[in-house]
Amino acid sequence: MRKSKTLAKLRAGQSVRVCGLGHFIPSYASLAAHFGFDCIWLDAEHRTFNDREIQSLLAYCHQYDIDCMLRPATLEKTRLYRYLEDGAAGLMIPFVSTPEKARMLVDAVKFPPLGDRGLDGVGQDCGLILRGDEFVDHANRETFLVAQIETPQAVENIDAIAAVEGVDVVFIGPADLGLRLRRTETPLTLDDAIDKVAAAAQRHGKAWGCTAPSPERVGQLRDRGARFIGYGGDYLALRDMLSRVSGELDEVYGKPSS
Repeated sequence: MRKSKTLAKLRAGQSVRVCGLGHFIPSYASLAAHFGFDCIWLDAEHRTFNDREIQSLLAYCHQYDIDCMLRPATLEKTRLYRYLEDGAAGLMIPFVSTPEKARMLVDAVKFPPLGDRGLDGVGQDCGLILRGDEFVDHANRETFLVAQIETPQAVENIDAIAAVEGVDVVFIGPADLGLRLRRTETPLTLDDAIDKVAAAAQRHGKAWGCTAPSPERVGQLRDRGARFIGYGGDYLALRDMLSRVSGELDEVYGKPSS
């Protein structure tokens, strides 16, 4: 049974290297593992994958010994823990604004006594070998749940959310949270919200994280205590490569006419 590299880093007080994936690119697992990443953030909230594509990508992540954290497009209990059976090391759930929702998620993805996940015991997550309590204990210990903090209500409830046993990481979604802070009557800024999340995470012994658009921002977030920072991904890599190559071709061919 595989151990989570993400959880190993967090338990050692280290920073996790997380890169994003939004398209069906099986070779991405080998590339990310080769370049020292601990975790691939597979985004099925904003991108489209069918079940077989997700199963394939999870199998590739196991093959190359890299965690895959799936952000699913559903909150259906049996589908959530089926992703874990198929090999996801963790699940990231958007818009966790209340402790009740956090507890509902723990109930779905953790075995007793933490939750009420159904037991299969022959999936990718247990090495395809039927096991009993040994597998259950391993799964509870080596899979992680990330609660996204993306609303003013979530910031207001952050102490109660971070206190929920079974939530491993609280993760700020700066785009959605920033949008909602700007469009509601609240004195909170995004920076204020980050401070509140960081303080609550520290009080309750949880890791916290956020996305970052630059290495400078990665450093700033790390200095504030973040150890689970999403930086880089397939879309940005393709965009930046095509922009660079197009500029190089402009120097040879001249700029294309409109």
